[in-house]
Amino acid sequence: MKVVAIVQARMGSSRLPGKVLRLLNGNTVLELIHERLSQCRTLDEIIIATSLSNNDDAIAEAMERLKIPVYRGDEHDVLDRYYRVASLTMADVVVRITGDCPLIDPEIVDAVVDEFVERYPSIRYASNIHPPTFPDGLDVEVFSYDALERAWKESDSRFEREHVTPFIRGRPHSFPQANIESTRDYSGLRWTLDEERDYAFLSALVAKAVEHGIDPMMASFEHWLDILERNPDLPEIIRDIERNEGSKIVAGVEVEGGREP
Repeated sequence: MKVVAIVQARMGSSRLPGKVLRLLNGNTVLELIHERLSQCRTLDEIIIATSLSNNDDAIAEAMERLKIPVYRGDEHDVLDRYYRVASLTMADVVVRITGDCPLIDPEIVDAVVDEFVERYPSIRYASNIHPPTFPDGLDVEVFSYDALERAWKESDSRFEREHVTPFIRGRPHSFPQANIESTRDYSGLRWTLDEERDYAFLSALVAKAVEHGIDPMMASFEHWLDILERNPDLPEIIRDIERNEGSKIVAGVEVEGGREP
């Protein structure tokens, strides 16, 4: 089975414009994500999926300079972008990563992909976010091409097309699902990049890694936890920011509240 990771990214974040090209230890966020995903043993290809908007020319140019594959598609229909990339690459399995996860962990990605592949075709979707037990920013979703194709054909709401997986997740009888959980609940930790405070926190965290002789490109989940244990003041930078502010849950129903990273 061919496994393709698609990283959705754009420059026009409402809360932190241009965040995917911000620098962490001299590397852009997207470069860091790509390098960390490149360490996964389960991925056959990694594609950055951005839009055709002029605002996203900078992403395309930066990725082309780095020789990182990039696809450009509809600005608002992210589901269409995923379907086009998956079709072009002849993917059997799609891994969804968002461009606001600079510390995405290769071992966790591999664990979710392994769970999916081992249980396919009895399942069509796997993740580590339903419920979440890993830090916000280590989110991984894996689904079959046929599930993506059906979502692309049948989904007709703006929210479903912008957020890619709600159509699949909302139909567990059609798309049986699995979830990977951590041995401890770390869901209260926030390692995502959505606000200026997040950037200040991640910059400080990465700087501490370098101080301790740890390469941020190679640092594991355990490395980051150890750094936080040694520097308990760091999380204060981002205290009181909600998890997944762009996608709210009201009375058990997911409603539109944000936009793509």
